[in-house]
Amino acid sequence: MATAVVIGGGVGGLTAGLALRLKGWDVTVLERAPALENVGSGLAVSPNGLRALDTVGLGDPVRELARVQGAAGLRKADGRWLSRTSQERARLRYGDGVVLLLRRVLVDLLADRLGQANIRLDTEVTGLDPESGTVETEAGTLRADLVVAADGIRSGTRRQLFPGHPEPVYSGVTAWRGLLRRPEGVTVHSAESWGAGLVFGTHQLADDLVYFYATDLAAPGGRAADERAELLRRFGNWHRPIPAMLDAVDPGAILRNDVYYLATPLPRLHQGRVALLGDAAHPMTPNLGQGACQAVEDAVVLAHHAGGDLADYTEARLGRTAEIVRRSMAICRATKIRNPVAIGLRDLGMRVAGRFSADLMLRAMDSVLDWRPPAPAGPSSGRAPTGRA
Repeated sequence: MATAVVIGGGVGGLTAGLALRLKGWDVTVLERAPALENVGSGLAVSPNGLRALDTVGLGDPVRELARVQGAAGLRKADGRWLSRTSQERARLRYGDGVVLLLRRVLVDLLADRLGQANIRLDTEVTGLDPESGTVETEAGTLRADLVVAADGIRSGTRRQLFPGHPEPVYSGVTAWRGLLRRPEGVTVHSAESWGAGLVFGTHQLADDLVYFYATDLAAPGGRAADERAELLRRFGNWHRPIPAMLDAVDPGAILRNDVYYLATPLPRLHQGRVALLGDAAHPMTPNLGQGACQAVEDAVVLAHHAGGDLADYTEARLGRTAEIVRRSMAICRATKIRNPVAIGLRDLGMRVAGRFSADLMLRAMDSVLDWRPPAPAGPSSGRAPTGRA
């Protein structure tokens, strides 16, 4: 039986482990934290991500546990709509809409289906030989036919495989995320509101939970003593229900992180017996909502090619993910505009486009959302992969 070691127990790593196990591989997932990811934030899974999850048998469980996104769109800071679309149109176009759930729910589903026996927590990787597939840990040495590097945006594996390649760069914005119970009498739309360099997004999740996120221009590394007060300072005079949500959220439930992305794509996503996926391979800004979806896509495509040449995995994924990184950052740049004249032109363009065609937002996303996975997971040849450059 072919063996695989997955470095990293996030969404991408767990999906890769499950997809490979369904192909007949003996899988071990190594996670350096003492517990799997339990981040208090929401997650949007779009049609392409749901199709990828279908190949590992988790598409329907996610659909059942998630809340289907309703009408969605863009607003101004004063609440006026710039453009809107409906989930009915999305389902007609792509066969699925966007579903919303807690990130930890997806992590738990993946871990339960993979099996706890295949996951080693509190295990730090201390060395890696990409040619032999030898993985060193403090607990001992593992040898694998395939090593999957899903070790995140600051991936040590990426640095080892591609020394000297430019690191992820700061996008210029910092981001906040938060969860709260929906305040009584408040209606929450799936919407993103844009101001002068500021963004505030809201989503209604299941069980009356509300997920929000916000971004603003800031120097990297900044932190506030009270992040809720910081958000109120920036967004307290925006349209309803944003102020009410910020008044109601527990300050301890607010997360803040600076947003980085890989401006220069890697030359390839593999070397030797090692394949990179997710944020280790192509960190992106969150503006297209595709970070987790692209990691899941990576995972099922990698499992499809794992019994053959890893160059086929690179060929299937590198161009697509590089383009999504580029498009996501292009939207990020549009949100960063502060010049009043430029903001007026930006908003006018979106409003006119929205009125011209209600489906324009959807059509612009066809190349992202209409992706189709390779054949469903099934027994593979069990051969160790090769890795021509």
